[in-house]
Amino acid sequence: MNSVYAIVVGILLGIMIFALKTGVGCGFSNIRRRDVLIIAASYFVISVILGGLIELVDQSRLDVITSMGMTLHVVVALLLIGAGIYTQKKWSCGHDVSRHTFLFISVPCPVCLTALFVSCMILASTLGWSGFRIGALVGFFFFITVISSSWGFRKMHRTPEDLGAVMMFLGIFYLLGSMLVPAYIKSKQLQIPDTGGELHIIPLLIMTGIIACGYVINTFKGE
Repeated sequence: MNSVYAIVVGILLGIMIFALKTGVGCGFSNIRRRDVLIIAASYFVISVILGGLIELVDQSRLDVITSMGMTLHVVVALLLIGAGIYTQKKWSCGHDVSRHTFLFISVPCPVCLTALFVSCMILASTLGWSGFRIGALVGFFFFITVISSSWGFRKMHRTPEDLGAVMMFLGIFYLLGSMLVPAYIKSKQLQIPDTGGELHIIPLLIMTGIIACGYVINTFKGE
């Protein structure tokens, strides 16, 4: 039973990361609260629909769905980087385009939809619930996280320049993940002798740390 709880908590934490990404876009941009509510509600509806679809999809297709998600990582990453650069460039010229460019980080993207669908499949097989019930659980958790995080980020009073920095950071992180994850899976398939688990994680931690430091410096350099 403890393993079931661990799986559920792990899946919900993964969902929360995508919800926080959406919350950042809503909180750092100049949009109305009604728009935030619409976006959060759309994720709830989509989750319920995806939950209903998992009963129609064979779980043996999970690897195919996951591989498609990794391919889409590259496309989404490039879009985020481009939108982040465009947002910062326009803001430096005195134009606020965050009301439009925030869509690249907040609206449901193929990567997020894939993650939601896979999460619903794993939760359904773990808990033994119906697809719609799982979708409602995932959607409700996503909805609450988006609303609360966007409210919290809005209290920080950040500018569109910060939104652009976050978008570029996430784009680079997505791009990094699309390269490292397949390489890691391939290395495990080749059965490379174990030289210590820490060697697999250290390069990722170093590169992630460098990117994070660059983001923090760029965000707070004007304060």
